[in-house]
Amino acid sequence: MKLNKYIDHTILNANATSDQIRQICQEALQYEFMSVCINPVWVTYAKELLKDSEVKVCTVIGFPLGATTTATKVFEAKEAVGSGADEIDMVINIGAAKAGDWEKVEEDIRQVVQAVPENIIVKVIIETSLLDNDEKVKACQAAKTAKADFVKTSTGFSTGGATKEDVALMRSTVGEEMGVKASGGVGDKKSALMMIEAGASRIGASKGIKIVSE
Repeated sequence: MKLNKYIDHTILNANATSDQIRQICQEALQYEFMSVCINPVWVTYAKELLKDSEVKVCTVIGFPLGATTTATKVFEAKEAVGSGADEIDMVINIGAAKAGDWEKVEEDIRQVVQAVPENIIVKVIIETSLLDNDEKVKACQAAKTAKADFVKTSTGFSTGGATKEDVALMRSTVGEEMGVKASGGVGDKKSALMMIEAGASRIGASKGIKIVSE
């Protein structure tokens, strides 16, 4: 198993500087991580730093609350791809999920999926710490029906991160054809391997180097 290929090397802090983005990209090149995950404002810069490499540029949409309008998420996604993003991690309409309006949740995801070319990976952040198990299942089903590529546990900016129980529940819900990304609080090799064993096919982490170096 190439653990480095599971990792989206992540920096999403509001105060991240261009120097830190450059460092993240250099580390991703050195350790051959799957992608760097950065805020949209850095996509063009990261794409330039990573050109001619296999490291993908991943960015976030409707982040971190998921409470922007669908039209805004669609615009963000199109702009990000136009700037060079290979992967999009979008946050669902969490309020609609809590209200049981699954049609709205699904349509929000579908419009983003349809707004970008087919080769662009769309991951759907369901923010597991704010949902009960039934809601987690329904959110995953909505992402699957909307033809997203992945479901993802967390933004890392809410009340909790990934748990192996949530990853296992998400994997059992979406089956083998979709990806599951464990994100938020995965900070060492042991926890990363635990998430993979539970069904994760990608790990979002700011401590990717620690994970692969242990």
